[in-house]
Order: sequence, then C-alpha cells, then structure tokens
Amino acid sequence: MNRKSPSKPASVTPDHESEILQEHRADAPSGWPEIQDKLAGALGLSILLVDGRQPPALVVSNNNSVCQAFQTSPKHVGLCDPYCGDAHRRAMSAGAPVQYKCHAGLQCVTIPVQIAGEQNLAVIGGRAFLSSADYRALVDRFRAGELNELIDRDPFDNVVFAESQRIEELPERVYKAVRKLGGSAAQPVAPVKASTRKPAESRTNAADTANVPATSERFPVPTEREPQTLQRDLQIEVDRLRLELEHRSNLVQSLQSFLERISSTDPVDTYQAILTHSCELLQAERASLMIYDEGSNEIILKASIGISEEGSSSSRTRLGEGVAGQTLKSGQPLVVENLEAAGLKPSAANRSYKTKSFISYPIIVRGRRIGLLNFTDKTNGGNFNDVDLSLLELIGPQIAVALERADWQERATQFQLMSITDPLTGLLNRRYLEERLTEELNRSSRYNYPMSCLMIDIDDFKKYNDRNGHQAGDVALKITAHSLKAALRSADVACRYGGEEFCVLLPQTSISEAGVIAERMRQRVAETDYPFGKSQPMGTVSISIGISTLAKNIDTAERVIAAADRALYRAKAEGKNRIEFYDGHLSGAFAGK
Repeated sequence: MNRKSPSKPASVTPDHESEILQEHRADAPSGWPEIQDKLAGALGLSILLVDGRQPPALVVSNNNSVCQAFQTSPKHVGLCDPYCGDAHRRAMSAGAPVQYKCHAGLQCVTIPVQIAGEQNLAVIGGRAFLSSADYRALVDRFRAGELNELIDRDPFDNVVFAESQRIEELPERVYKAVRKLGGSAAQPVAPVKASTRKPAESRTNAADTANVPATSERFPVPTEREPQTLQRDLQIEVDRLRLELEHRSNLVQSLQSFLERISSTDPVDTYQAILTHSCELLQAERASLMIYDEGSNEIILKASIGISEEGSSSSRTRLGEGVAGQTLKSGQPLVVENLEAAGLKPSAANRSYKTKSFISYPIIVRGRRIGLLNFTDKTNGGNFNDVDLSLLELIGPQIAVALERADWQERATQFQLMSITDPLTGLLNRRYLEERLTEELNRSSRYNYPMSCLMIDIDDFKKYNDRNGHQAGDVALKITAHSLKAALRSADVACRYGGEEFCVLLPQTSISEAGVIAERMRQRVAETDYPFGKSQPMGTVSISIGISTLAKNIDTAERVIAAADRALYRAKAEGKNRIEFYDGHLSGAFAGK
C-alpha cells in the first residue's frame, strides 16, 4: 500500500521556493531505517525504500546531493520522474532488480523486496557516478546555465561516486539485510551488471539474471597459464584496483571539500577562497583571479594573493592584450617553466618575482569565457608543469560552478529581481504571483496543505491621489507596501497586483490563521503615519481585505484570486477598513473601528 501522508516541506525560506518532502520514516517497517542507514554507510551508496512513486520515499539514506537538489525542486523534479520516480513500478513489474542510468548520469538499481509482510516495497540503490565523464557532463549543464536555479540547493555537497562492482553487488546485500529483518526477496539473483541503458530498456527478468556470469568481467579466467602465475597476476590486479579505488575515494572527498571551501554567499569571499585554496593545492605564493566582462570586452582583477598594490595596479586588461588577455582569448592553458626561454618579456623588477615560471589557466564553459587564474612563485622555488595543469583541470569544474554562482549573486538584483519586482514598491509583481500561485496550488493539492490568499485595496485612494498629487500617491503606496511586508512571515509572498491593489499568498495557512494575519496588517496600516493621512475620509489611510482559501470549488489560481476579490468587494461595500472571508458564501469578520 502507499504509505505517503501529508507532511510539511523540509524548509521554506523567503528567497527559496519550498522544498518537496523526501521521506516518511515513521511509515517504514520497524527496524528497517537503521539497517538501511548502516548499509548505505558501509557501501558508500545512496539507498531509498519506496512503496510507489517518489518523492517522497519511506526512507532515504546517504542521498546523493545531486538527487536531493533535483527532487526537492518543484520545477525540476519532473526530470527525475521517468527514472527514480517510476522505478518502483518497473521493478515490481519485472519482479527482479532493474538497472538504469538517469538523466543526470547516475547509475541506479531498483530491487523489489518484502519486509514485515509488506509486499509492495522496493529499494532504489546506487545513485552514483561511475565515470568522471558523466560527472563532467552534469557539471557542464550547471555551468551552461541550464540548472541555475538548483545552485542554491547545494547539489555538490554530497556527490556519490562508485565503481560498478558495488552497484552489481547491492541487490544481494539488500536481500541479506531483508532476510536479517525477517523479510524476503522477490527472488534470489546473481550480481546485476552495471547498465547504461534507459529505463525502458533496463528491465530484467529471471532468465536474464540467471545468465550473468559469477566472475566479474574485470577478471577473465585464462586457460593456458599456470595456476601460480594466474594467482600472482590476479593479486597484482586486485592490489592495483584497491589503490585506484582508494585514490578515487580520496579524490572525490577532496573535490567535495574544495567546492565547500570556495563557496560563499558573498562573491568577494568566494573569489578570495578560490585563490587561497588553489594556491595551497599548487603550492604557489602568488596568484590572481580575473573575471571576463562581456560588455567592456575586458578581464577584471577580482582577487589576488602575494601581489603588492603596485603590482596589481592594472586591474583591467583588454581581451587579447598581454599574456592574460591572449590566454583567455585563445582558451588554451599556458604553462611556462621559464618565461625568457619562452620568448616572453620579463616582468618589471619592482614586482620582485622569485621565479620565472608561471601558469595561466582560462575558465571557459562551452565556448563562453568566464575568467582566468594566474599562478607564479612556487613555494619550493620550482617550476610549474603538467602536473599542476592536471590539478587545475580536476578542480576546474568546481571553480567554474563557484564563479558562476558568485556572478549570479552579483547580478540577482539587477536581472532576476528586476523581472519579478515592482519598481515602485519593491514588492514582487503580478507576473511572479501568477507563477508562484500555480506552484503553491499544486503543492497544496499534492500534500493536502491549506493555502490562503488576501486581496488588499487602499481605501479611497483616488481621493488621496486627486487631493495630494500623484507623487504623494506614490509615497503612500510605498508606505503601505512596507507596512504589509512588515506584518508578514518570512514564507508569505506579498505582491503588488496593480494600482492600489495588493495580493498576499499565504502557503500552508488555514483561513483562521489568514484572518489573524490580515487583521495584523489592517491595524498596522491604520496606525501608520502618512503625510496626508488625516485628510482621508476616515482620518487615516486604511485598507480593506478579502480572504479566500483553497477548497473543492476554489481549486485554480483564477478561482482563488476571484474569490478573494469578491470578498474584498464585500469589505468595501460594508464600510471599508475591514476584512471579509469567502468560503462559498460571504461572512463578515474583523472590522476596523
């Protein structure tokens, strides 16, 4: 049976759309969450227990942060629906483990299980990158701007990498865990080979799994070599693979740590952190970070280490000019062991460089220039070489993501906020309201959350405007907007609907709670001093409010707005400076004195 029940989202912030709930641990079979957590930790894989389409799952252990970012986003979760979203149905239909590779390049396997008498359960495991190429492909999608809105969801906080053998062995490990709890597997199977096929092509059956050879493809069995030779060669190969896996594990941890260390909500801190940690990695005493400005066709110095003010006086360089400008224009890294031997002009003596070696590394995403990193003066006095370049290639995707995030943060108010913000009041505009209202309706319907909406109108505003002038009217609109915003919670959405009308969206708010919030807003406006407030018919500026809430007959964005508007009309007709509800019929509530 489907155990999903309504619950609150993981978090709600004013500048961040609500997150989709990921798990219902309380509904899982007793004892299983602890077993699953231990198994995920031991294997280094993500593991989920599901009883239907997800999210939410029953239990989520060691979730890949990439999956977390996609599946908590109402806008992007649809990308996962044909894969992990539909994994339960495909596994139950096959009656055996089903492997697939999702849109993000992650390898997964779904395993039907029976736990504590529950037969409609399946385990989704893996959610791991098997190759650096798949990981880079996903990073390129972020760097190209396709997934900009997911950056704030920290998609690289817990990236899971694995070798295919762990995915292949997962079903049997799951079955052992199930049997330990007193459950049973759908049927015993041999290890499942890692697949790169799409979900529709990844279904397996008993005949398929029965034919999988017990010996891994990494270790073919020779027939002509002596047993001792075979054993020795096999041990060498095993030792090599262990070292390789240990190195890969350490590298993944280092890359994850690197991204965490260079990421900040402040772009200036991000720039400086990138240089600081890159210098530590390359053992360089001096470095600079430059960002390309497409408008001026210049690269601009954003941060530097070990460079005096005189040495960094040229903070802007035209693209194509100097070593930095030429390197970024060509898009090719420049590694110089000796600048004189390379035919380059030595730097001015007052810069006091210790060595003649440097490296200049362009950051380019799909042909688009992002910026440039420059390093010189190795701490040991040595030269930069291809090893240093390889290190930069490894951390390049993380640096690009951090730089683009910093760029988005710098431009947020200029570009993103301008498109959804009313320029006079600073509130969100009607365009944003219509998009957000549809999202909140879908979320409320899906999880059975309440949702309310307020339509607000400044009473006798035309008289205020005609008597005092449009400039005074604009000031009154700004004051009202500020008063409304100050009376709201962080998750509430206040918008200017048009003219002197405002609209407030109250997610996860019942009609009674909405009435309390509306009264708080009405009182705040009535108690606020306006330049010409005493000239109003009531002796002060006041507002009327109409309230609607999600119901069977109010289940679309248009109906929610229309119902609140009807209630507002009634508040106006009943004397203004009051609140009215709409819930199928109109009934009065709080009225101003």
